[in-house]
Amino acid sequence: MVNHITDLKLLYEEDYFLWLEETIELLNNRQLENLDYENLIEELEALGRSEKSAVESFVILIIQHLLLYQYWSEERANNSRHWRGEILTFRTQLEFKLTTNIPPLVRGVRGDCSSLRNNLAERLDYLYGKARKIAQVKSELQLPEINPYSLEKILDEDWLPE
Repeated sequence: MVNHITDLKLLYEEDYFLWLEETIELLNNRQLENLDYENLIEELEALGRSEKSAVESFVILIIQHLLLYQYWSEERANNSRHWRGEILTFRTQLEFKLTTNIPPLVRGVRGDCSSLRNNLAERLDYLYGKARKIAQVKSELQLPEINPYSLEKILDEDWLPE
C-alpha cells in the first residue's frame, strides 16, 4: 500500500493501473487524507467527458442511418435491413449508456442519466449537422439542413421514418 500522497502522485505517472487500484483501496478504506486529489479529479472529469462523447457518438450514428434509411431511395432496397439493424444496435447501446450508469443503490429502478439526456437535447442540432455531413458524403444526397428528428424519435427503438 502506498503511504504518502507524493508516492501516489509518482505512481500515477509510472503505473496508472496500480495508481487506480491504490486509489480505490484508499477510498474503500476511507483513507481520504492519502488520496491524490489532483489526479483523481482529473480522471473523474475525463470519465465524464468520455460518457458524454460516447452518447453523442451513438446519436450521430443513429441519425446518420436514419437519414440514409429515409432519403437514399436508390439504395434502400439493398440496404434497408442493414440500416435498420444498425439503428437498433446503436439505439440499444445508447440505451445502455443512458440507463446503466445509475449508482448501485438506484439500479433496478427504471431511470436514466438525465444530465446526459439533457446534454443530448441541448446539442441535438449540432449532432444532427455532423450526422448529416457524414450521410451526405456517403450518399451524395442533399439532405435537410434542419433536423427532422426529435430526441424521443431517435431514442425510440421501434420508430423509423417513412
